[in-house]
This record gives sequence, C-alpha cells and structure tokens, in this order.
Amino acid sequence: MRTDPTETGGLFVGRRPGTAPVRFRGVPQRGTEVRQRVDDSLAGLLLAAMFAVSVLCWGPIPLACLWIGSEIDYLTGSVFLGIILAFLALFPMLFGALAILRQLDHAWILVRRAAGHDQRSGAMGRVFGFTAFFCAAAFTFWFVVIHGPGSSVFPGRSR
Repeated sequence: MRTDPTETGGLFVGRRPGTAPVRFRGVPQRGTEVRQRVDDSLAGLLLAAMFAVSVLCWGPIPLACLWIGSEIDYLTGSVFLGIILAFLALFPMLFGALAILRQLDHAWILVRRAAGHDQRSGAMGRVFGFTAFFCAAAFTFWFVVIHGPGSSVFPGRSR
C-alpha cells in the first residue's frame, strides 16, 4: 500500500488528478555536436532570461507599483487609495513574473535534456535565491556606502 505523501499527493488516500510526479525517460540521447552547441546556447539564453525576470521582482516591479500608487494619489488626492491600488498592482505583477519564471524553468529543463544532459530538476530556486542575495547586497552597499547615514570621519559631508 502506498502511503508516502509524495506518492499520494498529500494527506489524501488516493492521488488527485494531475499531481503525479514528472517521470523522465532514461538518459537522453546525445545529438550531433552542432545540435548540442545550439541547445546549450539556448539553455544559456533561457538561464539569462530567468535571471532577468528574477531581478525584475526585486527592483523594477516594486518601483513601478510605487509609481502607480503615487500617480493615483496625485490624481485622486487620496493616499489610502494610492497605497491600496499599488498593492493591488504589485501582487499580479509579481505572481505573473513568477509564472513566467516557472515556464522558463520548464523550458530550460527540456532544452538541457535535448542537449544530452540528464537534467531532472530546474534552476528556478537557485536563480531566485542568487538574485535575492545579490540585490540585498547591492541595496546594502547603496544604503551604507553611497547614500549613507552620514560620515563620522567627515562630519561636514552629512546632510
């Protein structure tokens, strides 16, 4: 009897439709050298696109939503309405970016398998984690070094 939650789809006795784990065939056959290079190049482009979409989640999308909120505040004179609409814009944009990231991850797995690599898992978690770390480090550098709370060595430079 199968009772492992990964096999039964959770706490249910039977598996829910559409929740079966993905089963890949054996090790993919390697194509010609040119085909492998083309597929590896396409996989690299897909990985770069994943990084670009992931970086959008940490800067441009939240800034665009803040701009939308400020425009709503300017047009209506209501700060509350601006904040609410900024949040209402933020969630679909972020979840849309994550959905695009997931589709790119699935495509990356398929292209890597087409290139002859035994790729069974995606890189979305690692890409998102790396961009989160990179953007946090960049923000910390900007906040502490560039913008700074004020220098104690050169006190006349603080504003």
